Amino acid sequence: MTEIESAKARAEASFKRKEEQAREGAKAWTEYQEQGRAEAEKTERLRALRLAKEAVEARGVDEKDAPAAERKRLRRSAQR
Repeated sequence: MTEIESAKARAEASFKRKEEQAREGAKAWTEYQEQGRAEAEKTERLRALRLAKEAVEARGVDEKDAPAAERKRLRRSAQR
């Protein structure tokens, strides 16, 4: 192999490594963003449950006296 061919092979290998790193980086960034969205959705859901529970407690209403939908949400949140 001549010096030019050797240099060309090294350059191609370097280029392929950089392309692979770019693909992996894009994939990792996408996964990171998806995890962030999932965490934000979970946080919002938990916040809504907490606020609903606090609203029921603030009214001084026992869980048994709360409307059926609120009771159902309260039971679900207690199980988690």
